[in-house]
Amino acid sequence: MPELTVVVPTFNEADNLSALVGELTQALDGLDWEVLFVDDDSPDGTADRARALAQHNPRVRCLQRLGRRGLASACIEGMLASSAPCLAVMDGDLQHDPALLRPMLETLRGGETDIVVGSRHLDGGGVGDFSAYRQWVSRVGDRLSRAVLKARLTDPMSGFFMLTRPALMACLRNGVSAIGYKLLVDLFASAPRPLRAAELPYTFRSRVAGHSKLDSKVVLDYLALLTEKLVGRFVPVRFLAFSAVGGLGVGVHLAVLWAVFRGLGLAFVPAQLLATLTAMTFNYVLNNSLTYRDRRLRGWRFLGGWLSFTLACSVGAVANVGIAAYLYQRETFWIASALSGVLVGAVWNYAVTSVYTWRR
Repeated sequence: MPELTVVVPTFNEADNLSALVGELTQALDGLDWEVLFVDDDSPDGTADRARALAQHNPRVRCLQRLGRRGLASACIEGMLASSAPCLAVMDGDLQHDPALLRPMLETLRGGETDIVVGSRHLDGGGVGDFSAYRQWVSRVGDRLSRAVLKARLTDPMSGFFMLTRPALMACLRNGVSAIGYKLLVDLFASAPRPLRAAELPYTFRSRVAGHSKLDSKVVLDYLALLTEKLVGRFVPVRFLAFSAVGGLGVGVHLAVLWAVFRGLGLAFVPAQLLATLTAMTFNYVLNNSLTYRDRRLRGWRFLGGWLSFTLACSVGAVANVGIAAYLYQRETFWIASALSGVLVGAVWNYAVTSVYTWRR
């Protein structure tokens, strides 16, 4: 049984694997270790490259995931697929220095620490050739994380860390969200008790091959993670996102109605039907791209999803009006009646479409 498993989530990292295995072999010489590449079905053949390496190196393993995406969830699946008592997470793009793994492991062996974090912000560390924009994003992310962290870290956005299996299992059983890319924040925020943490400095290296995965969707995932940790025990984050999209849909509905009814002179009823259908389509496309991006529908499934979504929302609209009318007839204040109808319709739309439109 290896003492250490290095979990490396990958997507289109085929050109980096050989070099990374070579650096790990040199850095961890004399230790019992393995590296587990968890690949989200990369189109560049990363999984095939990892399996080819494993044919000649028993320390290399590959876990290929089909139909699933996400760095945090890939790391968790990789760690659960290991039997090692110590678990490290690092990127596959050669920007994390494997030489730090040995001092991380030595720190964990002392028994006084649950997790060791590679920090770019301690003395002796650095962010390398980060652009000014990426440095700004990292600073903002650091500040936002303080709302949910149960520890003081200099680099909570780090993707390079090592922890013990008992610490991992405690966090998982206490509700790790596995949303997006920042698993470290998720672990600290989910720990049933504050994790005993240590930080070691390292300098972020330049990318050798591949492309950065930092984009607007990564930022949205991070905001969703923070929201989940703040209010997720009370209201599902997906429901909040679904409701926000619905609010935008109301604006689209009114804009289309004004354009075709007042601008083009179309009769009110057909104008209202056209505006309703347009708003439903807008909501469906946005929810498919953002709210349910991990279950995104494509091809013919996209069309089928649109049909089920519009049907469910049509029933929700009837329920909305019916509940509001019933309460108003019972002499409930008209605003309260309207909001009650909206809430019932929103809950219905969310519940039904999550089961039938974007079912797992």
